[in-house]
Amino acid sequence: MYQDDGSSSVTSSPLQFFSMISLSPSMGSPYPWVKELKSEERGLYLIHLLLTCANHVASGSLENAEIALGQISHLASPDGDTMQRIAAYFAEALAGRIVKAWPGIDRALNATQITMVSEEILVRKLFYEMFPFLKVALVLTNQAIIEAMEGEKMVHVIDLHAAEPAQWIALLQALSARPEGPPHLRITGIHQHKEVLDQMAHKLIEEAEKLDIPFQFNPIVSKLENLDIEKLRVKTGEALAISSVLQLHSFLASDDELRKKSPPTLKNSNGINLQRVLQMNPSTLGELLEKDTANGYSPSPDSASSSPLSSTASVKMDYFLNSLWGLSPKLMVITEQDSNHNGSTLMERLLEALYSYAALFDCLESNVSRTSMERLKVEKMLFGEEIKNIIACEGAARKERHEKLEKWIQRLDLAGFGNASLSYYGMLQARRLLQGYGCDGYRMIEENGSVVICWQDRPLFSVSAWRCRK
Repeated sequence: MYQDDGSSSVTSSPLQFFSMISLSPSMGSPYPWVKELKSEERGLYLIHLLLTCANHVASGSLENAEIALGQISHLASPDGDTMQRIAAYFAEALAGRIVKAWPGIDRALNATQITMVSEEILVRKLFYEMFPFLKVALVLTNQAIIEAMEGEKMVHVIDLHAAEPAQWIALLQALSARPEGPPHLRITGIHQHKEVLDQMAHKLIEEAEKLDIPFQFNPIVSKLENLDIEKLRVKTGEALAISSVLQLHSFLASDDELRKKSPPTLKNSNGINLQRVLQMNPSTLGELLEKDTANGYSPSPDSASSSPLSSTASVKMDYFLNSLWGLSPKLMVITEQDSNHNGSTLMERLLEALYSYAALFDCLESNVSRTSMERLKVEKMLFGEEIKNIIACEGAARKERHEKLEKWIQRLDLAGFGNASLSYYGMLQARRLLQGYGCDGYRMIEENGSVVICWQDRPLFSVSAWRCRK
């Protein structure tokens, strides 16, 4: 894999002038020296340009935003180094936000856009295979279900996003080995695409027959937000478990389309942040951003565990959690992105998203070739689309409202659920999986019985287990 070699002193490079550069119409293209920058210096300059551009977009200064986007396009690249790749997707998202000011143009540009179901399935599968995050979550979920269902003769599992048959194949195999014999297992799978459920049904029924386990698969073709709870068909005498993997945050989308876009809260933050990072010498973008945080950037109020839950954006969530509580599950296991991408302002979300996606792109940079087509697909079709939704969208259209574990604990507690600690054995299995992944950058942290999975020291996903409080 190609990496820029050599290093240059920050004090002797053009970096010292970055924060003094003012974007103006006379700066139609970057200074000639920009093309000669080393990888780290170019990354710093791209961060400066992204923050500058975001401030202009947030304040409605579209002419200056357009100039900044032109500058970024000279340096960003979806197949370059980590910062070049990230900048390409954040620039696309900022441009998308500008275009949404003209709904007719936005609709026309996207009128012929088609996402093939097969491509969507493929990119989710690639994410599952290229990162250990969901594998760890599924190991923890299955172990929690096995322990909660000990001695039960009729078990019903509801999968709120039935996309990964490997999880339930592993559960079938574990249940078949129970000393008291396997229970009658019924899995209800929810997915908006029938072909995904058909594939899962075929694989699970085949495995159950092989293991001689009494099994039923109940498919429900529906978006989760449109789910008819009655179709779950929970029966008396069944021990119920619910599994939610990266689904609940979408219920935080506000119904209030008239909610005004807030002005940026960080005045001139691009210049201030840049002055601080110019004195740093980080080896990865994640470290660069973390050092910037340590030297003065305060996380948004939304990231504080003590911050109040948004009442305007939680109506759908409250209704859905109350509906699940009404089913009286013996166990519910929730996996969510452990990030703060639900701030009220563009600048809040952009800064927080830079931190999180820096870590995810660093994962790939450390483990996958830059020329890998699979890597490009995950970055563009998954991460790029998430970044676009976080940055470009507002109101009900903004679905990627990732929040920290502390927020989920507050929300689930208010909905009548009590925390059920994940077991030591489950965590031991998960740690072994991470250790066997062949990369020492992954971390697992236990927080009050829940688990947070990290890249280096950056939390990225959380897994927590819950029981109904009567």
